[in-house]
Amino acid sequence: MPPAPLTPERILEATEDVLRRFGPAKATVVDVARALGVSHGSVYRHYGSKAALREAVTQRWLDLSHAELSAVADADGPAGPRLRSWLAALFAAKRRKAGDDPELFATYMVLVGENSATVDRHIETMIGQLARIVESGVRSGEFAGTHDPAATARALWDATNRFHDPAYAADWSAPGIEAAFDAVCDLLLRGLQA
Repeated sequence: MPPAPLTPERILEATEDVLRRFGPAKATVVDVARALGVSHGSVYRHYGSKAALREAVTQRWLDLSHAELSAVADADGPAGPRLRSWLAALFAAKRRKAGDDPELFATYMVLVGENSATVDRHIETMIGQLARIVESGVRSGEFAGTHDPAATARALWDATNRFHDPAYAADWSAPGIEAAFDAVCDLLLRGLQA
């Protein structure tokens, strides 16, 4: 059976495996190429540098949550329950990433630190989804009017930081974290009510 064609997706999957095995400090493009059974030049034809490859892996990792959260943000129904569902889905996704593969999560924290522009784009995508929920709640009369849904969305993002910022990952399995999450959501939803 002929080998599978070398695609960006295969390269990113192999890179993730190499990062998991060697960590970000020791993983090289040569290691990725070796894992794929190709020359490092073949990898460089898809990603022009080690930094570009690491940025693409970081982007892929961050994008995993976008589709699920976008579906929640754009679903039909009242904005309040959608906002709570969106925040809960984000929190659950972050907890899965941190708990299911702690070594890879630690690796990604290093990569995230290297790729601040990628992280900034990710955060803006998340805030955009929150803004859509806020806008729909204002339109329906469920939420109090706001002149700037994007600013409200940013405030929601900042207020829930403990439940999605990786700096707080150690707290995500602490006793009482669910109750703390519910209390913050309840407070935010009461504050938004018309």
